Amino acid sequence: MARFYLHLKSSDGLILFYDPEGVELPSIDAARREALQSARELLSHAIKTGKTKVPEAFVITGEDGRTLEVVLLASVLPEPLRK
Repeated sequence: MARFYLHLKSSDGLILFYDPEGVELPSIDAARREALQSARELLSHAIKTGKTKVPEAFVITGEDGRTLEVVLLASVLPEPLRK
């Protein structure tokens, strides 16, 4: 198991939220699945509450702080809605 951190990034590249605790997962694939599930929840909440601005992506980092992958929130939208 490794510890992964899922930070939220804005469209202008700024980190909006640093994940201070991270989560222990067996692989980067599991971290990607976690980010995708969180993206669905975040976008669902934003739509239900009428928010017009949402983060652009989850930035997955390892324990050393190195970026391992970037998961765009738009990637969970149905294809016609993606930009």
